[in-house]
Amino acid sequence: MTAPFAALDPRLAADSVAVTDLALCQVRLMNDATYPWLLLIPRREGAVEIIDLPAAERMQLMDEIALVSGALRDMTRCDKLNVAALGNMVPQLHVHVIARFAGDPAWPGPVWGKAPAQPYAEASRDGLVSALAARLSPARPPAG
Repeated sequence: MTAPFAALDPRLAADSVAVTDLALCQVRLMNDATYPWLLLIPRREGAVEIIDLPAAERMQLMDEIALVSGALRDMTRCDKLNVAALGNMVPQLHVHVIARFAGDPAWPGPVWGKAPAQPYAEASRDGLVSALAARLSPARPPAG
């Protein structure tokens, strides 16, 4: 098993805010109100690709993607979920879960490079983070 990351990639930290920690991943909200957009970041040193995780952690990652995807879909009533692990700009393994709506600025294409990020108003962001954290908290492993 690999050791936890010592630090979150600075680009991921700058572009997102913490929501909660799951058993494997930190969940973060991208600071772009154009699209409800979450990141799952496995806390594993040196993981760049999903295949870098041991088999049990790959399965845990899929379970956490499904959990976060379900919460995001239920909360936003989106038309489609986009799930992607690209890492072309940031090599630290992270998975994007993006709620998409017919008619959003990038529909039906990918969100990257289509519209400049529109940061959340602080109250709106904090409310969404709190709602997501409350929804995902039962999935947290017990402390200890």
